[in-house]
Amino acid sequence: MKRIRVLMFGWEFPPMNNGGLGTACYGLTKALAKNNIDILFVMPRMSGQHPNFMKLISLNFATIFINSPIREYITSSSYQKNIDEPCNSIYGKNLFEEVYRYSQKARLIASSYDFDIIHAHDWLTFQAGVIAKEVSGKPLVLHVHSIEYDRTGGNGSNSYVENIEKDSMNKADCVIAVSNYTKSKIIENYHINENKIEVIHNSIDIEEYKIKEISELKKQNKIVLFLGRVTLQKGPEYFVYSAAKVLKHRDSILFIITGDGDMLNKMVSLSASLGISDKVLFPGFLRGDSLKKMYKMADLFVMPSVSEPFGLTALEAISNNVPVIISKQSGVSEVLNHCLKINFWDIDEMSNKIISVLDHSSLHNCLSENSHKEVSKMNWNSSANKCITIYNKLLNPQN
Repeated sequence: MKRIRVLMFGWEFPPMNNGGLGTACYGLTKALAKNNIDILFVMPRMSGQHPNFMKLISLNFATIFINSPIREYITSSSYQKNIDEPCNSIYGKNLFEEVYRYSQKARLIASSYDFDIIHAHDWLTFQAGVIAKEVSGKPLVLHVHSIEYDRTGGNGSNSYVENIEKDSMNKADCVIAVSNYTKSKIIENYHINENKIEVIHNSIDIEEYKIKEISELKKQNKIVLFLGRVTLQKGPEYFVYSAAKVLKHRDSILFIITGDGDMLNKMVSLSASLGISDKVLFPGFLRGDSLKKMYKMADLFVMPSVSEPFGLTALEAISNNVPVIISKQSGVSEVLNHCLKINFWDIDEMSNKIISVLDHSSLHNCLSENSHKEVSKMNWNSSANKCITIYNKLLNPQN
């Protein structure tokens, strides 16, 4: 059987990642490569960066870097900060111009390499994927990890981004959504034919998150962890308000907000105004061993996302034997049974469940043990096999 060659467009890849999309791309491409799929992975990097991590995947994984300062979760303002240097005049004058410049590079790549199928991740790559399809005539798969509705919580969506998402999905041969929740939002917001959308949940390779070290903080306090971008989509303010309610009844608890984002300073100020700044810590964005240590510190993980297409951090927490509370407005709630689920806005329920898990060791241990067993059965190979099924269906429509 002929090996399938995939031209894949992405925006980040560990260790140069800022969020879950890079983690998902790593897990999926690693599993695809193990299943004898040849991958040519295209991603941006700024001049002067010298990543050497792609060899971690396999020999049938190659990379093309396009000189560009854009990255996943970037905003127009943060993009501007990246290029406000004289030496950066080669880049687009704004984020959208740069996305277009990047997409035009796909024209040359698609004309220069042999491949069977195109696979693009999230809106920043969608135009590149569409152009690669136009040049090559090869099938296009768009992988939706989030849509503009998720990133803005349904408020203040950017019409330019929405138009790119809708137009690209209409032109794609298949759209992969990371959850049924995301599929429903795609249909609701963009009216894409539901028969065109396949759901492939994200997964986790649990052994990659083992580490023995535990912080001294854990010996003195119970620790409740929020980990993710500190932005509207992730619901950090609901976490802080719940922390204030909990701390009225329990004082030996630390609430840790790990991550960076446009609401970070606001959350620091909110903690101070509520009188709990000594109990809410902000260690910033972590990766690697520091991230693993943070998970190991936690007694409980809370993910109060307003609109979460999936939520890989919940699986990462569980892989470290940490029980989780997740919002019902998340895709990961579709694959997890042994956890507590809340509406993101219900801070009373959230605070009550935080206290219950921390006070009752039997509940804590039950959630931890059973969710760990549940997640142990997950792996990226299953997700990769579903992708391969889609590839084969598009390449052999008569079968």
